[in-house]
Amino acid sequence: MKRLVLLTVLALALAAWFVLDLGQFANLEAIRQYQSTIARFYENHPVLVLGAFFLGYVLLTALSFPGAALLTLLAGALFGLVVGTIVVSFASTIGATLAFLAARYLFRDMVQSRFAQRLKAINAGVERDGAFYLFSLRLVPVFPFFAVNLVMGLTPIRIWTYFWVSQVGMLLGTIVYVNAGTQLAGIEDVRDIATPELLLSFAALGLLPWIGKFVMRWIRRGQVYRKWQQPRSFDRNLVVIGAGSAGLVSSYIAATVKAKVTLVEASKMGGDCLNYGCVPSKALIKSAKVAQHMREAQRYGLSAVEPQFSFSAVMGRIHRIIAEIEPHDSVERYTGLGVDVLQGRARLVDPWTVEIAASDGSTRRLTTRAVVIAAGAEPFVPDLPGLSETGYLTSDTLWDEFARLEEIPRRIVVLGGGPIGCELSQAFARLGATVTQVERGDRILAREDGDVSELAKGSLEASGATVLTGHEAIGFETEHGKKIAILRSEDGERRIGFDALIVAIGRKARLSGYGLEELGIDTDKTVVTDDYLATLYPNIYAAGDVAGPYQFTHTAAHQAWFASVNALFGQFWRFKADYRVIPWTTFLDPEIARVGLNEQEAAEQGVEHEVTIYPLQELDRAIAESETGGFVKVITPPGKDRILGVTIVAAHAGELLAEYVLAMKHGLGLNKILSTIHTYPTLAEANKFAAGEWKKKHVPERLLAIVERYHRWRRG
Repeated sequence: MKRLVLLTVLALALAAWFVLDLGQFANLEAIRQYQSTIARFYENHPVLVLGAFFLGYVLLTALSFPGAALLTLLAGALFGLVVGTIVVSFASTIGATLAFLAARYLFRDMVQSRFAQRLKAINAGVERDGAFYLFSLRLVPVFPFFAVNLVMGLTPIRIWTYFWVSQVGMLLGTIVYVNAGTQLAGIEDVRDIATPELLLSFAALGLLPWIGKFVMRWIRRGQVYRKWQQPRSFDRNLVVIGAGSAGLVSSYIAATVKAKVTLVEASKMGGDCLNYGCVPSKALIKSAKVAQHMREAQRYGLSAVEPQFSFSAVMGRIHRIIAEIEPHDSVERYTGLGVDVLQGRARLVDPWTVEIAASDGSTRRLTTRAVVIAAGAEPFVPDLPGLSETGYLTSDTLWDEFARLEEIPRRIVVLGGGPIGCELSQAFARLGATVTQVERGDRILAREDGDVSELAKGSLEASGATVLTGHEAIGFETEHGKKIAILRSEDGERRIGFDALIVAIGRKARLSGYGLEELGIDTDKTVVTDDYLATLYPNIYAAGDVAGPYQFTHTAAHQAWFASVNALFGQFWRFKADYRVIPWTTFLDPEIARVGLNEQEAAEQGVEHEVTIYPLQELDRAIAESETGGFVKVITPPGKDRILGVTIVAAHAGELLAEYVLAMKHGLGLNKILSTIHTYPTLAEANKFAAGEWKKKHVPERLLAIVERYHRWRRG
């Protein structure tokens, strides 16, 4: 109601402007005509005239009506340079602030809600540099002041900041116009005041805050590098430390743009993903899924059989797949692309010098313009009593250890209820092991919604795994030659025997041994970087798991583009890393894929939302394949089709998610997905039907009632 009243007042004021033809007074001739009359009245009643002029100026500016420039000239003619400047300066700032507040009150919430994702970066920039933006705009008369007032009202800039920056920023322009007003008789056209030379001068002044910012950054840069001696020439344009996903992409980009780049890797090319993570785990999951299909063959009208297999053959297949993919990430391939690949341990000696220690004991030093640290991450192993004595495996070590076995360990305990722990638990359970998964929290996959966690737990248990939530491992011991895990829960202590223990409670960035501490580069669980992925030193960048905040192969590659491009061309232009739309998938059966917000995150962040769910039990292709467990869940703002987030639980959910990732990245809503033809019968139709479910909830009932009456009339 308050907004409606304010809008009504503004509408009436606008109508009065045109109905009463107040514009006839907003011209130079009218100002000259009434100047002498007002001047005489001012001589007799100075306070009254000053007060009325001040309030009139404030009102005109607050309503964003034209004529402020003419009133500024009149102020110079009536009050002189000093008094006129004081009156106009404060009146214009107060009026501008009122217009700013009106725009904020009436429209900001609506605009910020509708375009929240797109405005995130702008809002962050205004929070950080709002005063610079505003000061520059105020100094350059090319931008209409009323437009600046309204637009800035839609941003999160503080009111006091807006007021004082406007006061200072508009002062110079005010002085110019007031001074011109003291010579009002000689002015033929207001536009003659704002000459091209004057506008260029103001534009140059508008650059002052940015020049100052650049100078301050240059000074800070000098302070950072003060104790180091920069080489006169460099051996390389870029040195990349680590040949995982981030390192490979960084060096590939550098070689593509003809930079001289060296890639240093201490272990295996391809990093964690190829050798210990994505590739071997997905190969294992496939074998386990086939085994499960054999047990459940009756679902497809076939005779169920217990799979017979050699565990060593399963592990051998995994290593063959790694070997088949290895050439994509090999030394030979990258050397052929123009990358200088060195095997060894890299350490930063100073901001421009990297020392490489080879396995044969030799060392080599390279000077480089820039560095990208892409050292990756490693499994986190807790300090628990007896853990080292009983022995344990991680997602890094189990592939080689299990490859030596003829049979799968009979009893496996998996610590951790995250994606890695869940994937390994299901796979080994399906391959015949007795698997006990231990999670300290009250549910597995805690970052997902509660219904997703429950579905995942049910899937694990259906595969033969025992899932113990609310249980914490407190120690390990060997009793009569048998290994025991000691767990604690609300119900007391529990002891579980095992033949193999897999620790999968998370991964930590590799931070030691790279010279980061000696250089003073901040590390707080990850290498601390700015929005451009630069560290304390503007020429040293970090990307991938070592930089966070995500530990996905695809985000590592994504970050690598920003890190390498900024490292090579940052002296001209730098790009902020964009994390607006980050998808991920947990490769259980069924898969769990997500992008953007889910229900629990939307609630935690106070984001107004509604939920649309399409169950796969209604999808023809899912029914035909007996894969009906799961759903598509879409989070949208109330009443709007803009996609805030999607969770898909389904076979091939990772592939299904891609359509939503594209839609969110490019601002396409559910109506666009609904109007897109999807092949029948496919699982991808679930995306369209989810959009249809949303549409059903937002049917224009009043319009349909009118249409119904129309059809009734047509029938006679």
